[in-house]
Amino acid sequence: MRAFLKVSAAVVLSAAALSSCQSQKAAQAPVSPRSAALPVMERITTGANACWFRTKDPAFAAYRMAPELNSFSGKPRLLLVAKHSPEARPLLVIMAEGDPARLQAFGPIMQGALHDKITAGVNHWARGNSGCPT
Repeated sequence: MRAFLKVSAAVVLSAAALSSCQSQKAAQAPVSPRSAALPVMERITTGANACWFRTKDPAFAAYRMAPELNSFSGKPRLLLVAKHSPEARPLLVIMAEGDPARLQAFGPIMQGALHDKITAGVNHWARGNSGCPT
């Protein structure tokens, strides 16, 4: 299953969780004018660090962040990797490209219990909000 997050030209954010033959859509919300890929990923990275890791959220205790914001491909991304195996394949990739940013979040973590929490956080920060989503 892959979850795709998109910021459309109409400056609207929508999230869709894709399963083999099924699709679910999340609510749409307005996005900040700073909607290019890098500023969006900077907000997401800052929010994820503050809300998931600095707060020592037990749901994220087994992971560590590996931000890759300086991307020459124009696709800044944030990776979550196993805390004790940072060289292993990422368990979550949150990536953006374009202006307005088209976001994608995918990886094994998105198939589990953290799917809704990650989607809510990414949507919250992509819209330009700070702080932790409620």
